[in-house]
Amino acid sequence: MNICIVGVGAIGGFLGARLATKQNVNVNALARGKSLEALNKNGWLLEQNGVRIQRPCVAVESASELGVQDIIVIALKTPALAQVLPTLAPLINENTIIISAMNGIPWWFFKDLEAQTHRPFQSVNPEGSNSQAITYENIIGLVVHASATRTEPGLIQHKAGNKLVIGEPDGGKSARVQMLTNLLTDVGFDCHYSENIRSAIWYKLWGNMTMNPVSAITGATVDHILQDPLVRKYCSAVMSEAAVLGEKIGCHIAATPESRHKETEKLGAFKTSMLQDVENESAIELDSILGIIYELTQRLEIESPNIESLFGLTRLFATTKGLYGKAQK
Repeated sequence: MNICIVGVGAIGGFLGARLATKQNVNVNALARGKSLEALNKNGWLLEQNGVRIQRPCVAVESASELGVQDIIVIALKTPALAQVLPTLAPLINENTIIISAMNGIPWWFFKDLEAQTHRPFQSVNPEGSNSQAITYENIIGLVVHASATRTEPGLIQHKAGNKLVIGEPDGGKSARVQMLTNLLTDVGFDCHYSENIRSAIWYKLWGNMTMNPVSAITGATVDHILQDPLVRKYCSAVMSEAAVLGEKIGCHIAATPESRHKETEKLGAFKTSMLQDVENESAIELDSILGIIYELTQRLEIESPNIESLFGLTRLFATTKGLYGKAQK
């Protein structure tokens, strides 16, 4: 089996290194710069539970150097999608399974709504370019509930969490998702087969859509965010508006904002991915985490003042820092 990881940051590297422990599986990578160098020199490197895992890796800069893959894992940051997805054609045939493993809402999430309104969502699928590059039928959804960091190019350190949720974009059961569930379980993940992956994606976003942008603006870890009663109340208000949106798109959330906060508090003092990006002066993934939610409120004509204010403030902050839009570094 040939697997290619596209996006070898913390999560891509974590998935790649674990998958590479499976016998008779070649886990390749599409990379560039120092990551490309490190992967070809040292292979996959993962520090987990006090143990260092090292496995071979063939890393290339161009998809044409690898040829067709059985599985592709896309773990890119959303701002890179429009540039990278069209270059992946040499890796793909009609049988290739393409797993999206990214923060926020993936480009394929609102396929039906886009078709009904004849308009792509610009925040995650600009001009429909991402859905044109990747055939919907090849896609499998994946939600990652884990924390990892890339301490240096090619070296990933697992922090916490080991849970994956996987499923067909349209829901239901399939042989290919069962195969992937077995594969991911075999290499040490706590992998769950979901018959409604869209709801699983929406539920994870429900927490991230507040913690990520608030941490980016304030520089605070999530424990401090939730310890401030006014900020906690504001986050709850944003989430309540998002829960209404979820009902409209068939992603019901049974939990309350407060119960979700208590889940988050168990993680302790940690930096969100968006805060890490701000500290590293990297483009933030605002569009897939919050921009798409604002765009959805406009499409459905639902008043959501708290979502609007959070998006506006974060967008202004990131634009001023050169981390969003045309000014991205």
